[in-house]
Amino acid sequence: MSLSTPQRQDPHPGRRSNPRQDHILAFFKGFLDEPKQVGSIIPSSRFLEKRLVRVAQLAEADLAIELGPGTGGTTRAVLARMKPDARLLAIEINPKFARLLERTIRDPRLIVHRGSAAEIGEALRAHGLPPADVILSGIPFSTMQRDLGLSILRSIEENLAEDGRFVAYQFRDRVEHLGRQVLGEPSVQVELLNVPPMRIYRWDKAARQS
Repeated sequence: MSLSTPQRQDPHPGRRSNPRQDHILAFFKGFLDEPKQVGSIIPSSRFLEKRLVRVAQLAEADLAIELGPGTGGTTRAVLARMKPDARLLAIEINPKFARLLERTIRDPRLIVHRGSAAEIGEALRAHGLPPADVILSGIPFSTMQRDLGLSILRSIEENLAEDGRFVAYQFRDRVEHLGRQVLGEPSVQVELLNVPPMRIYRWDKAARQS
């Protein structure tokens, strides 16, 4: 009688990779590498994502820009709400996050651009795109120098369509104070079902021009 080699048993049978856990782990590593570029230690909650796409009226947009998409949780929520023929330009300064977006989100509407949020015009020209209907941002204005924050806000104002809107979600209110100098007075909401709770600011370009 021959003896067969016993098969190695999986100590965790049935365990599969969890995309949400992988997403959180990648986000946490990004925070440790570049804490000033990442607005929170964990990614946005689904409650925040749903509120953002509603406040930004993304279902009506032909072109949206996301500044600082990170590991793509909000990006997926944005794409799920946008029209089949719409485009989403995701501008990400962290090369690890940019590569992750390119590798994990297979949607022809998504364009990943590696660059600074202060250079929105250059990103639009690089991809042959017009001014945006919506610009959405989670980049942490509270951790950046004042001049850089103002430069980003001017870049946003210059590259919004005439009836466009800018939506920022932030833990602190620095963007509100800086935004008043460039974009005027925002409307403000708070999403409590997020860690940490987030303020959501919206500026409408048409309201500023009227």
